[in-house]
Amino acid sequence: MPDDGLPGSAPGSRLGRAAKRLFDLAFVIVALPFCVPLALAVAVAIRLESRGPVIYGAARVGQNGRQFRLFKFRSMFQDASGPGLTYANDPRVTKVGRLLRRTKFDEFPQVFNVLRGQMSIVGPRPEAPEYVARYSPEQRQALTMRPGLTSLAQVAHRDEEDELPAQDTEAYYVAVIMPQKLRIDVAYVDGWSIWLDLRIFAVGLAALFRADSLLGLDRIVESALSDDQAPGG
Repeated sequence: MPDDGLPGSAPGSRLGRAAKRLFDLAFVIVALPFCVPLALAVAVAIRLESRGPVIYGAARVGQNGRQFRLFKFRSMFQDASGPGLTYANDPRVTKVGRLLRRTKFDEFPQVFNVLRGQMSIVGPRPEAPEYVARYSPEQRQALTMRPGLTSLAQVAHRDEEDELPAQDTEAYYVAVIMPQKLRIDVAYVDGWSIWLDLRIFAVGLAALFRADSLLGLDRIVESALSDDQAPGG
């Protein structure tokens, strides 16, 4: 059941939301034939390097506060202990996992979350329940849309692991990084359009090759935040 205290329905017209879902399905259909062979090779590499499952599921909070299992390629050694977040040179991350995280291909299994209607291609990245429990009423606006495979906040913090300290990792994330990401996510929800999704998707692809500056990531972020701060916005 949805959590209490959430704002109303997701922004945008019914036609706009239908177009967003159509974009999600079209992307998956087009991408799967190209990505599945690579995904199979990744699965083999994961199994050869370390024992444990190839894919794991993690509890996340989705649209309207509904929890779901998010799928990822395993990038850590099995039974690794420590904070729920990874930091620079985290010894729990495997060699294959380090490459997957750098290219974001560890997120590829989430196409199945997209097919199941739990996620979208673009949208606020889903958080674990323990972090969502800390959201303010304003921050919970981010839960009015399906979470995404990529988001403007994720691209803006694409080097998040390098930002996080090895000590007090979660405390720093909650106090510093999470509010910054949520401010961008809320601005995204407030100004959502298919055109914005396409721009964020393009920037996300460019960021994999460190070419996002060519598409004006900083300007897009600043525009989203300035729109969020505008009177009556």
